[in-house]
Amino acid sequence: MVGAASPPGSASVVAYVPDLMDRSRVEMACRTAGRTVDFVARPADLAPAVAHGARFVVVDLAPAGVLDVLSHLAPAHTVGFASHVDTTLLDAARAAGCDEVLARSTVFRRLARTPGAPDGDPGG
Repeated sequence: MVGAASPPGSASVVAYVPDLMDRSRVEMACRTAGRTVDFVARPADLAPAVAHGARFVVVDLAPAGVLDVLSHLAPAHTVGFASHVDTTLLDAARAAGCDEVLARSTVFRRLARTPGAPDGDPGG
């Protein structure tokens, strides 16, 4: 886990967000919702975090390899985000099993306003 000393999956949110600006916004949104977040270094690190108990995953859909791991993240609730104009990627994420697929412009508000979502309620 990047920037985390806790065991994999111990945070209420696990995220793969390589862009530092987006990462900061995810962290602030989760903190606003009263949640902790652990960031992983690679998309492949998400599945082990889920196996260790993570139940809410946030993922930037744009980097290579992300779509390949989405189907391995059940039973976690997954929230993926990308540019609103990249409809092909957004559709591919839905087809790959991502529970919520959002535009980058809305994902941070969604994470901040639904404090119950990481514990299993998908929220809005």
